[in-house]
Amino acid sequence: MVAAPRKRVRAASLSAWIALVPMVATALGAYVLTILWTARVSVSSSRIFPSGDFVGLGQYERLFRNARWLLSLENLAIYGLLFIAACMVLGFLLAVFIDQKVAGEGVLRTVFLYPYAMSFVATGLVWQWILNPELGIQQVARHLGFGDFTFDWIVQQDKVLFTIVIATVWQASGLVMALLLSGLRGIDEELWKAARIDGIPKWRVYLSIVLPMLWPSLSTAFILLFVLVVKLFDAVVAMTQGGPGTASEVPAKFIMDYLFGRANIGLASAASMVLLLTVLAIVAPLYYARHKAMQRGVK
Repeated sequence: MVAAPRKRVRAASLSAWIALVPMVATALGAYVLTILWTARVSVSSSRIFPSGDFVGLGQYERLFRNARWLLSLENLAIYGLLFIAACMVLGFLLAVFIDQKVAGEGVLRTVFLYPYAMSFVATGLVWQWILNPELGIQQVARHLGFGDFTFDWIVQQDKVLFTIVIATVWQASGLVMALLLSGLRGIDEELWKAARIDGIPKWRVYLSIVLPMLWPSLSTAFILLFVLVVKLFDAVVAMTQGGPGTASEVPAKFIMDYLFGRANIGLASAASMVLLLTVLAIVAPLYYARHKAMQRGVK
């Protein structure tokens, strides 16, 4: 009598594993094999078509002698620091604001999170119009009587990167808000009561107690934002096409240009591998630390 239920459990477990086979095969084919193929091409002299020869690290040496690639890395570093910092701060402030049980909370959550549901291409085009000196904020302000008002950052080489930060922060900060708000809602109300009794200022509670407790949500938000930084492409193409000149060039655009525009898949593959290794070097230790912290929390 006991053996029959056990057999049914084993059969159900086996069926579940069989159902996972297509997904596992797809993941292996689409990700692992693709990465291995890209790594192989990156150590060849491939141009328009893949080549079976081996040139060692020659493509990587050429890559880091390429001024456009080095500029794209510099731009990505500046953009990443500003974007992640701004999203974290703004998302946290929005989460704290909504956590005060404000009226119309559901509507506000939707309004703040809605931009993240939009395509980065759509966001880029909208902000291109808003920031266009002939159509957007500058022109509106001058029509209102501010004849000397100037806001032409999108056509200034030393400021164009900040316009991309503004547009993408507007889009992604709602995601951080949603993640941190869920963390704030998980904090015991007794903590706030104890803080009020002890007369601790609210800002000190948030800084010294709440933020450390939000570590899982903060680390998740950081990983998601970091991935968005590395993937930055659509917004740049929609807003600036990498210009003026190459002032807003980013690695993903560099890769796409060399892959399709200049037909140099060897160099493009080397650049792709550099980005992949950068992501692994930053995200893997953070994920490991987060996993260990969660294990300690369970114990």
